Amino acid sequence: MADDSGGARPLLGERPAAVIGALLVALGPVSMALYTPAMPSLVAVFDTEMSTVKLTLTVYFLGFALAQLLVGPLSDARGRRPVGIAFMGLYLAGSVLAFLADTVEWLLVARAVQGVGAAAGVALSRAIVRDLFTGQQSARIMNLIGIFLALGPALSPTIGSVMLALGGWNAIFGVMVVYGIGLILMLLFLTPETNRLLVKGAARPSVLLRTYIGLLRDRRFLRPGLMLGGTVGALYAIATMLPFVLIEVVGLTPMEFGLGMLAQSGAFIAGGVATKMLLRRRDARTLVIPGLALCVAGALGLAIGLRIAPPTFLGVMVPVGIFAFSLAMMMPALTTDALAPFPRAAGAAAALMGFLQMGGGLAGSAAASFLDDHVMAMASVLPVMVGLALGVELLLGRRRGAPA
Repeated sequence: MADDSGGARPLLGERPAAVIGALLVALGPVSMALYTPAMPSLVAVFDTEMSTVKLTLTVYFLGFALAQLLVGPLSDARGRRPVGIAFMGLYLAGSVLAFLADTVEWLLVARAVQGVGAAAGVALSRAIVRDLFTGQQSARIMNLIGIFLALGPALSPTIGSVMLALGGWNAIFGVMVVYGIGLILMLLFLTPETNRLLVKGAARPSVLLRTYIGLLRDRRFLRPGLMLGGTVGALYAIATMLPFVLIEVVGLTPMEFGLGMLAQSGAFIAGGVATKMLLRRRDARTLVIPGLALCVAGALGLAIGLRIAPPTFLGVMVPVGIFAFSLAMMMPALTTDALAPFPRAAGAAAALMGFLQMGGGLAGSAAASFLDDHVMAMASVLPVMVGLALGVELLLGRRRGAPA
């Protein structure tokens, strides 16, 4: 393991670790973003209701969130590579099943399997970074992962829209099949085993439960974990609303929607580049409060703007862009803080952190589903989730203690 103070040479350098981590962690968001342009069309394709099509996202979220709780401890006990290969195999199987689905019921099953398999990407990518790096060096890598990660969701709606236009909705899942094969090959041939502290009993139910209870009782994990759950969860939640707001209400075509989503990811990339430059001179933790202030500003822009004027592309995407920029500033420090104190449970800590984020996304999208008005759903869900994150910082921020 290497840190800022020196030590043994790491198995991977900063840039290779960032690229491998980004390709793994992007799997979940890319698999969602590729699919969203096709959602309105699938209502007619399968002769079903919009609520059923939305359910395909819900089961994906549910599988993704719950499976992480098993992936992390398994990787603590068995190693990152074998667990990653096994779960990528599940993702690949789900992608093939979705490609071949001829009913919405089979599509629901396929999306659930995809979600379970994709869960490994988030948990393992962060655990691999924690295995190799800590402190400011970890924050730099998390920032690089964020920049690379943003490119996938930035291009995915556009790729999904193009594939939908050229090859139909099945072609979107064909892209996911290729992605799954690529990740399996990467884990087999390019990724070393980074977990040198195998804890053989980490995946036993009793040990797993004690580990998670211990993490949730530890303020060092709870503060950054809940803040990321509220903010990143909000990003996942609004991803399920944007297609309906921008396509059905604002009137964009699926292709225009795909191109328009570049604004969100472009803002995240800009935030990541700005953060990278700031990290050369400032500790990552000093960027959390300014990032949170911008996060609140973006949420208020949606909460107020969508209530006083009819939605437009700029009226929606400017506040969303500010929100995305702010996440890039906060994520490196919060992710590092959540993992640093727990080297022997890095997989479990990364998994629980991912569960809180995806659970936040699931809760937000579920809350939005109870509102028939998509615009009011977006104007309400994001501000509430950001408000919860702000409350966590106000309650726990001043008592977080010294760096681990």
